[in-house]
Order: sequence, then C-alpha cells, then structure tokens
Amino acid sequence: MTAEASSATGERTQLKQGVGLSGVVMFGAGTAIGVSIFSVLQPAAQVAGSGLLLAVLLAALPMVLFAICYAYLGSALPVSGASYEWPRRFIHPFVGFAIGWMRIIGNVGALILLSQVMANYLSMVVPVPAKPLMAVTLTLVFALNYRGVAVAARAQVTLMLMLLAVLATFVLTGLPAVEAQRIGAPTQMGWLAILAAVPLMASLFMGIESAVEIGEEIRHPGHNIPLGITLAILLTAAVYLLVAFVALGLAGPARLAASDAPLLDAARVSLGDLAVPLIVGAATVSILKTMNATAMVFSRSLFAMARNQALPSALAAVHPRFGTPHLAIATGYALAMAGLFLPSSILFLLLAVNIPTMLKYLACSLCAVRVARNHPELHARAQFRPSPRIMQLAGCAAMLGALTIILVGLEADWRPYLLVGGWLAIGCVYWLTRPVKAP
Repeated sequence: MTAEASSATGERTQLKQGVGLSGVVMFGAGTAIGVSIFSVLQPAAQVAGSGLLLAVLLAALPMVLFAICYAYLGSALPVSGASYEWPRRFIHPFVGFAIGWMRIIGNVGALILLSQVMANYLSMVVPVPAKPLMAVTLTLVFALNYRGVAVAARAQVTLMLMLLAVLATFVLTGLPAVEAQRIGAPTQMGWLAILAAVPLMASLFMGIESAVEIGEEIRHPGHNIPLGITLAILLTAAVYLLVAFVALGLAGPARLAASDAPLLDAARVSLGDLAVPLIVGAATVSILKTMNATAMVFSRSLFAMARNQALPSALAAVHPRFGTPHLAIATGYALAMAGLFLPSSILFLLLAVNIPTMLKYLACSLCAVRVARNHPELHARAQFRPSPRIMQLAGCAAMLGALTIILVGLEADWRPYLLVGGWLAIGCVYWLTRPVKAP
C-alpha cells in the first residue's frame, strides 16, 4: 500500500505524503530561526561581548552531532513521531513513552512561550490583551495543521521566506553603516567568556531536525531528510552569523548588552523609525512559523503514541479527506489552550521546553548508536550512512552534550525540573494502568 492508501471502507489509514525537500529545510530552519534571535543577543553580549560571533559557531557543534544522528535514523527509518518511535523500538517501549510523555509539557511550554513573546512584541506597536491574542494565535496555527500537512508546509515556506526577506533587509541596509571598531576583537573578553555564552547560543539551533517528526509525510525521505537537515543547518548558521555581525557593527557589544530589544536597537541605527515595524513584523512572522512547526511535531508525537497504544487509540485516527491525524491535532490544541495557565516567566518556560528536548536528543542519539551497532539491515538501508564506528562515536558525543546541557540548567531554576518530574510521575501511573488491547 502507498502513503495514499485507504481501507476497504474508504477510510484513509495512512498519512499523506505532502512535504518535499523545501518543506524539510523550512521546517528545520523555520523552527530554529525563531524567537531566540530577537532575545539572545543581549545576554550573550553581556557574557562574551563580540565573542558571541565565535559562540554561535561553537554552539552549532552539538547541534551538528544531533543532526547527524537524526539524519542517519531519518534516512534509515522515516516515521512520523520519530522521537517517540525510535526510542520505543531500539531502547524500550517505556522509554519511548516517557520521552513522548515529557515532550507534551515541552511542546505546550514552547507554544505558550512563543505566543507570549509575540504578544509582547506586538504590544510595542499597538496595545493588545496578551491572553486573548495568544489564544487566537494558537487557534490559527492548529487550524492550519488540521487542514493538511501540505497546507501547513506551504505556510511554513511562506512565513520563512517573509522572515528571510526582512532579515535580509536588516543586513543589507545595515552593512554600509557597520564599523569594525564597534565590534572589536572577538576574543577581547577571553575564551572562558566565549565558552560561557555557548549554552545561550545553543538555543538558536534547537529544532533543526523537526522534519523527522513527520517522516511518513515526506516524499523520498531517505534522500530529502538528510539533505534537508544539512541545508537547514547551513542556512540557520549563515543567517545567525550575518545578523549578529551586523547588529554588533551597528550598535556594539555594550549597547546590545544593555538593551531589552537588541535587534530593534541595532536596526534603529540604520533604519530610524522604520526599525519598529520591520523588526516587530519580523518577530511576529518568525514566531508564527515556529509555532506552526511546533504544532505539527506535537500532534504527530501524540499520533505515533496512540498508534502503538501508549495513548488512547482514538488519537491515531486519520482524517478521510485531509489525511491528517485530526484527533491528535485537536488534543494538542486543547492541551496548548490549557497551557495558558502556566507561569509566565520566560526562564521557567525556556527550561520547561529545554529539559524534554535534551532528553529527546539523548534518547535518539542512543538509538543511532544501537542501530549502527546492532542493525546492519537498517544501516544498509540508510542513504546517509557514515561508518558504524563513526555513527557510534557521534551518538555517544551527542549524548554527552545533551546531558551536560540538562545539568547546567539546574542552577538557573529548579522549578521546571520539578514540573517535568511530576508530569513524568503521572505518566508512569498512566503507563502502568492503561488498558492495552491484545495484538
């Protein structure tokens, strides 16, 4: 049966393949090039000054390791809800469930964080009530995903192109006004300061692998997933380096470090009054496209868990017309709306997102190690396949990176760790008491 196949009753039973290479690139880069670029320059400049340029390059290294693992697994075994499916198959069913279950908190936290930041940016132009605007935005994003993966993919590409156009305007208009002496020596504050900024800059690249979560809905996944992830990393790194370089050259590290809206203050140097609508518009577009990708990944994770009875099987239903997991999308929407009652602290929400994300990276990196070591038939199937030894080394290095980032966050705020741990405890009770149908 093909991905378009239907059952004898005419009910669609498989997801529709509606995403090509451009969609893979835009889902990855579109998730990564999000709210962070509008906020992370300030703390990074405080820590490392103009050394934040080197911190961007260093922060990309662990994400490259994660991307290698995801490109390898996505090429060998493309499947929707991959971050649940791979740990379930290659580690243990409960590990897959635990990762998927904790990612519910992570995805809800990400959607609330993004919608909240968007409301904050829009309030710079017009007074808007935050919570109602957040609710409307969540409704729009999930409605797009309900309508179809191709519709959501086209929206992602459109939003990404709009953002790139705005950032290109910022770079091209700012370059003539860049002064090298404002930037200074990148190593002026020392390598320890640069290394200290790396965890901050790592958030710039999170989500680069997002397309693997809709693996069954990607055309020619063995080719398009690894190539798309590679192009997404290159595009993301280029955008961040250009934007950071121009911002430093316009405002200097001291001004960026003192600013609550660093990109906006830098744009004012070259664009004057036009900076506010340009940067606020860019922030809005950036956040919308990241929310779009997050909602898609969220619903596919619920769908994959339901398909294997880790969640109620009704959530595995596929819409007969749109070919989308419509009940999983509706459930994700309901959970996101409930997330409006979470604490509004940006730091709290960031850690609530990062903890499950790093655990996901850790588990999937272990899966890559196990596939390379124990499953030669899958290794041979992958169109992207470094040698088994190289894949095992890359997977182990990626696991160490994820664990380090998790532990570093404990010093910032312990409450998100308590939230994620409590949610996992509830999940354990559900796992042990859930009804399981005989195969």
